[in-house]
Amino acid sequence: MPEPSSAVRSTPTGVIHDIGYQRYEGSRLGRRHVFGALYLHGLRAIFGFGRSAKAKIFPWLVIGIVTLVAVALAAVRSQLGEPVATYAQFADAMSWLVLFFVAVAAPELVSRDLRSGVLPLYFSRPLPRSDYALAKLLALVTGLWLLLGGPQLVMFLGAAFTTKDGLRGVWNELLDLLPGLLYAGLWAVVFASVGLLVASLTGKRAFAAGGVVAVFLMTTPIVGVLSILPSRAANELAGLASPSTLVQGVGIWSLGDLLVSDDQGGPSIGRFGPVYALVAVLLVAGATALLLARYRKVAS
Repeated sequence: MPEPSSAVRSTPTGVIHDIGYQRYEGSRLGRRHVFGALYLHGLRAIFGFGRSAKAKIFPWLVIGIVTLVAVALAAVRSQLGEPVATYAQFADAMSWLVLFFVAVAAPELVSRDLRSGVLPLYFSRPLPRSDYALAKLLALVTGLWLLLGGPQLVMFLGAAFTTKDGLRGVWNELLDLLPGLLYAGLWAVVFASVGLLVASLTGKRAFAAGGVVAVFLMTTPIVGVLSILPSRAANELAGLASPSTLVQGVGIWSLGDLLVSDDQGGPSIGRFGPVYALVAVLLVAGATALLLARYRKVAS
């Protein structure tokens, strides 16, 4: 067989293009930085940062409402010389807005990832499955606490600048503010843990939002039924049936007059205050454990 000509042998059969790929030479961040980035991204998503203008409407509408209420309370106090409501009572009054805020924020944090199928990317190293769930939960807790705590700070500033007792009045006001912030934290932890667990069960945000609202609202009639039973113990334990009244029961037991005034009355918990606190701890721990188990199952 004749040899191929030199011209044929020298003809190239392919071309290697340099498209600029380079080895990464920077520092490699570990698990802590990944957790922090996921937490900050979740916190931004709650308030609509980095999203469309439409996604910012609801969270900032809620923020505007609670802030306006706080400004109004501060203005009325400056005229009357005494508080219309304590910081803890303000958190109680705004709890219905917290419910709907959770119903929108929790699906945004977890349902979209479930629907888009990006969880395998998140669960690649160095991010463990538990870190994903805990970062989302911590972001939601922080967002809810800011939602209730920020307006309380507005009320505090209004009272501090209008007090007639000088530094002593500011100090006393601060002592009233701190329990209110802790109570706001209790609302945030309970609502976030339950709401995120419910939202993690489906990738459809509409179903997740409806499920969150249903869990909190459908338990309220149970409280009403237990409250009218002839048993006094059943009446005092009725608040355990709903997350909202459970938080209120813990607040009544721990804060007393800062939450329920003598002329206002309030839910009767009798001697079962420690029971309410224990159930609240178990509810948060159980919801968190189920959330972690849910993501172990999703990842597998």
